[in-house]
Amino acid sequence: MSAKAAQSLADRLNQLFATVRPDPHHEYSNEYVAAAIRQSAADVSISQSYIWQLRNGRKNNPTLKHLQALAGFFGVPTAYFVEDEAADRITEQLEALASEQARLHEASKGSDVKLMAMRAGQLSPEHRKQVMDLLDVVYRLEQAEREIPPHD
Repeated sequence: MSAKAAQSLADRLNQLFATVRPDPHHEYSNEYVAAAIRQSAADVSISQSYIWQLRNGRKNNPTLKHLQALAGFFGVPTAYFVEDEAADRITEQLEALASEQARLHEASKGSDVKLMAMRAGQLSPEHRKQVMDLLDVVYRLEQAEREIPPHD
């Protein structure tokens, strides 16, 4: 049995909110999740207050439909909520994904970087290669400049 096996439903749900995010600095609100579930699953009625109760351990026996809807929203199998091994495996994957998303978000923060990526995405493969070759030359020049001490 793993160390995470004792996680409650609230712990697991909060883990999803903490790691599956619209961006690295914001998590989904209970209201957003409830509205998205109601919109995508017509036969599931769920409120933000019910999600809050689940997240705070005040409710701990949701219906299978609620678990399926929550799992569907966060992109995990329903087993995440009820099977310790599945929860451990999925938690590791979510943490790795969140780390990669944060890295990519940081890398794309500069507007110049975003603009370059957008424009490069619109180029033909041949022209993208030319841009990458040019970028590589400029990168190597900058690295060389950093290695040469400035002249007095």
